[in-house]
Formats: sequence, structure tokens, C-alpha cells
Amino acid sequence: MITDTIAAISTPLGEGGIAIIRVSGDDALKEVDRIFHSKTKLTEAASHTIQYGYIVDPKTGEHVEEVLVSVMRGPRSYTTEDVVEINTHGGVVSMKRVMELLLQQNIRVAEPGEFTKRAFLNGRIDLSQAEAVMDLIRSKSDRAFDVAMKQAQGQLSTRIKALRQTLIETLAHIEVNIDYPEHDVEELTSNYIQTQCGTVLKDIDKLLKTASEGKILREGIVTAIVGRPNVGKSSLLNALAQDNKAIVTDIPGTTRDVIEEMITINGIPLRLLDTAGIRETSDVVERIGVERSRTALQDADLILFVVNNNEPLHEDERALLAQMQGRQVIVIVNKMDLSNQLDMEELETLKGTVRIVQMSAMLQEGIDALEGAISDLFFTGKIESQDVTYVSNVRHIGLLHKTKLSLEDAMAAVHQGVPIDIIQIDVRAAWEQLGEIIGDAVGESLIDQIFSQFCLGK
Repeated sequence: MITDTIAAISTPLGEGGIAIIRVSGDDALKEVDRIFHSKTKLTEAASHTIQYGYIVDPKTGEHVEEVLVSVMRGPRSYTTEDVVEINTHGGVVSMKRVMELLLQQNIRVAEPGEFTKRAFLNGRIDLSQAEAVMDLIRSKSDRAFDVAMKQAQGQLSTRIKALRQTLIETLAHIEVNIDYPEHDVEELTSNYIQTQCGTVLKDIDKLLKTASEGKILREGIVTAIVGRPNVGKSSLLNALAQDNKAIVTDIPGTTRDVIEEMITINGIPLRLLDTAGIRETSDVVERIGVERSRTALQDADLILFVVNNNEPLHEDERALLAQMQGRQVIVIVNKMDLSNQLDMEELETLKGTVRIVQMSAMLQEGIDALEGAISDLFFTGKIESQDVTYVSNVRHIGLLHKTKLSLEDAMAAVHQGVPIDIIQIDVRAAWEQLGEIIGDAVGESLIDQIFSQFCLGK
């Protein structure tokens, strides 16, 4: 058990209405009392109350800050320890002065994510719930937030614990038959293992079906807007972002670098990359921009390939369409407000199975059709019902795949007539792999790695 007292600023640095400094540990109340003056000592205050007073420098008696202090006694607190939250005025100087006084007591600066780490180590939350806390903070859309909230509340944990319970019952059955072989009916044991492992396998398949959508909701879709110069890529970025993020002119080659913007379409986060127009050029700076565009094209989850309705298809565009086969692509025929010079029949022939959307980015026409096409491409039109447990964490997805493989090996071994003490190895491996998701079977180095990604003060 960790017993020392820690403190950190839990709100962003900068000017604001208030700032919060969080203190946690067995001696949190006593240590903060050394610098807090009020009618009621924190050590005597009731839990979940707020005390008004001043932070005072104990050496000089100077009033450093006027504050409100929240008292939350363990185990009914975020960390299950005694927690004090000092609400100061929201300025850098104010926070700095209060933190300096706290660190002159028997208090140290918290490590990144240490408050949540203590909540995990003290058993208030499991590891998947702890990871969901960071997902809540980093959510880029309402849907991503909802998925993270359900995981933080234990929706995934409940599913995983139920699967582990089924496997532990299977392991117990196997153990009994190993210890008392005279009572074993081989056929009944084989059927039991097949049934139990098959049930768990079905649930894991259901969870993995949500993995691609959950990962998109968590991390967003990296979307590259590509095409030749002056086809309206920057106008499209501005139309989708509802802001003038990129310079738009009639001069080809205006965009020389990759411009990035995060937007949300139908609850789906998109990381838009407006790229330099792809063409052969002797301009050194533009050529660097074109190379970056090609890199963005290779790394993107979704490609919005923009062509101009006002001019015939160029040979470069035909080559790009050929390169994009097998990728997630939407062809955007832009500038539909201008006269038609594009051979749509040729484009239909070249595009293959790729969807075409007609737009006028300048007039913001066709945006709804584009948003619908993106939703259809990644979510079959919509997210599933709110009851679905989404798996969005890459670590969890990897462990579920490992568990699935272990169970498939166990079921194959049963079918081949392998002795049950050998089958037990695969069943136990599956049980342990599920345990890694919720932190029941996980090494200290992995725990440290996970919590090191958290922000300071969380």
C-alpha cells in the first residue's frame, strides 16, 4: 500500500475562474491544516463538506490566498484515501504559491495519473475503468464520450468478469476430473468444455465486432483530402470545419503543407488533413508539400479524393484513382455550381466500387450527402444502440484476440481427444488474458506504462 501524501494541480494552467489543487493520502487533512486557517480544522470537518478560509504561510503568517477547501474522507473518495481539493483563484501565480507551500509540508508532487493509479491499486476501479478515465478526458465527440463513460462505469468490466467466471468454473470442473479420474465421464467432460468455451467465444466475437467502430470513436478517422491543385480541397476543409482554416485562392498550389483540423460528423471524429495539390512541379517548396501529401495519402484511414467538375479528368487523377483501389475512398466531384466539363461516364468506369458525391464546397452544397457517405462507410449508417458494449482500447482488442485464439485451441484439442490436463493450459491462458484487461493479472511495468500516459493531477 502507498501511504505518502501527494499533491498536484488538477486544472489547466492559465487564467480562469478557479483552479483546483488535489491532495491525497492518509495525512492529507493534517498536512493541509498546517497552511489552512478557518473556523473549523480540516481534521475535524465532516466528510464531503466545503470549508472557507485562507492559505497562510506558516513562517510569516501572511495570507497567501483566499480559498474554498473540499474534504472527502476515505474510503468515500476518488483514491479511497483522504482527499483535499483546494479551490483557488484561477491564475498561475495563485496556484504556484499554494503548491509551493504544500510541498514545504510532508507532501510530494504526484506523478502523472497517480491519483487514478491509487484508485486502481486500492480496488475502487479496475484497470479498464482507469483507462476509460483518460478516454473521457480525450474524447473528441459526444459518442466517444458516451463509450468512455460506460466503460468507466464498469460496463466492459462486468462483461469480462462474467466471461472469466464461466472459465473459472470450467477450470474447476477440469481440476476435479484430474484429481478424481475414477469419477470422470470423458464424453461429459468434453461436451462441458466445448459448451463453456463456445459460450465465451461467442461473447468475445460480439465484443470484437464493435472493435473497429469503438477504435474510430476513440481515436477518430484520419482523413486525407487529396487531389490536383485548385480543385477545391481547401474550400472543402473550410466548409466541413465551418471556419476559414485554409487560404483559398484561384492560384494553383496555394497550399504548400499539410493543414490539420479536427471535426465531428454525425458523432464521428475526423482528423482532416488538407494536403498540397498533387502534381509534378519544379518549385522546391511545393515539391516538399506534394511529398507530404503522398505520405498523408498512404497513412490515411479515409481518402476524400476531390476532382473538378469544371475541367476534364487529368492523367494524374486517373493514376491516383488506380492507386486508391482497395482503400476507403470517397470521390468528391466539386464545383457543381460551374459548367460541366468532366466526363462522368469515364469517372464512373474508373472509380470501381468507390462512392461518388457531388458538391459545391464554395456554396456549401452537398455536405449532408458527404457526411452520410462517411457514416455509411464506417458505421453502416449509424452507431448501434446505447446498450452495446464497445471495445475501443487497442490493448483490450489485442487481448481479446489472444483469448479467442486460446479458446479455439482448447476446443480443437477437445475435438482431437487431447488429455484434459493439456486442454486446461489453454483454458487457463484465456482466463488470464481476460484478467489482463481488468488488471487482475498484469505486471507492474505495464501498470506504470499505462498511468504514465495520464495528465498530471488526474
